[in-house]
Amino acid sequence: MKKLKAVILGYGGRGSIYGDYAADLHPEALEIVAIADPNKKRQNFAAEKHKADNPKIYNDWKEIAAQPKMADFAVIATQDAMHLEQALAMIEKGYHLLLEKPMATTPEDCKKIVEAAEKKGVKIIVCHVLRFTKFWYTIKEILDRGEIGDVVSVSHFENVGNLHQAHSFVRGSWKSAAESSPMILAKSCHDTDMLQWLIGKECKKVQSFGSLTHFCKENQPAGAPHRCSDGCPHAETCVYNAQKVYLDDSLWYKGYSFGKMTNEEILEELKTSRYGVCVYDAGNDVVDHQVVNMEFEGGITASFSMNGFNEGGRYIHIFGTKGELHAVMGEATIDVYSFETREHTLYELAKIGEHINAGHGGGDIGIMDDAMKYFNDEPASKGICSARTSYISHLIAFAAEESRLTGKVIDLEEYSKNLL
Repeated sequence: MKKLKAVILGYGGRGSIYGDYAADLHPEALEIVAIADPNKKRQNFAAEKHKADNPKIYNDWKEIAAQPKMADFAVIATQDAMHLEQALAMIEKGYHLLLEKPMATTPEDCKKIVEAAEKKGVKIIVCHVLRFTKFWYTIKEILDRGEIGDVVSVSHFENVGNLHQAHSFVRGSWKSAAESSPMILAKSCHDTDMLQWLIGKECKKVQSFGSLTHFCKENQPAGAPHRCSDGCPHAETCVYNAQKVYLDDSLWYKGYSFGKMTNEEILEELKTSRYGVCVYDAGNDVVDHQVVNMEFEGGITASFSMNGFNEGGRYIHIFGTKGELHAVMGEATIDVYSFETREHTLYELAKIGEHINAGHGGGDIGIMDDAMKYFNDEPASKGICSARTSYISHLIAFAAEESRLTGKVIDLEEYSKNLL
């Protein structure tokens, strides 16, 4: 297999993880030739991390896009709202793309990316990393083997986790739908993609309900200041106290957001950064709970629930004509019950974990393994899908938000046609 070259746009949490594949795991398969990130600390870290490749470091991604094509593919791991311009520019240069989800922040923009790629003849892998975990891949194989017969109905849950909710969707980059994207897209296009992939049928109708209920101004405790560091009288009892949460070494949020900073430096940072504000006074507007009902081709139904009031984790229950399947990602267990034998078959997989620092249950490495094959025109796993397939699963999330806001049941075919 030919060694590939890549450029990385955005060397934050996601971009650096994909960069690790070249630096730490498979330098024989991938070389990073250029990195663009405006943050000087990230630039320095990237230069040191990839010193064996000696990549060119840029402040602005446009400096890479302005030059002749220098690599086989581009990793786009910037903020959601930046994806459209960057994707179109890199497609025009002839780069294949490893594009972080969501593809873009509107259905119209997602469609533009897909059509541009198809016209240019370049490949796009959208980072639906759960497809590339042993856990979800095994479920897909069980269904494809017909172990529970034809799928009739699915109940799927994404438990965001109360601290993850507070970190990313109350204080963090995805707290505002206008500045990033609706939470059902930003967090759960993983899940709409997963449901479409597992069921293997076209989604026909979508209905959704949800709201921002808890993390809002009216629930701010009496006397609580705007910042946790400003002498909050509830500091000892509040589970979201930033001065406690971001000094807890057991939580992935610490390393993800503050890197190698000392505790003293983190406390100082919390005095000015968005992560130090009270979760009830953060100016956030995305939902903290949402449910989505879907009807797929052939009358298959699916229900999806996403909320932030839990420890965190995903689990799914799939009902078929010959049996049922229940699986818990955090426990890495898949239980299949057969109607014929009246017996359970338990699949126990290696327990990796699904949060970011666990590599999304192995999906971060798995997607890179397949990307090396796919961009080399070699056979890849069934986890790989076209950009258009990913676009269709994005439409489910966009339609869910449309339903939530309007109270209507959304016909996916009509919704798609109206985008024209």
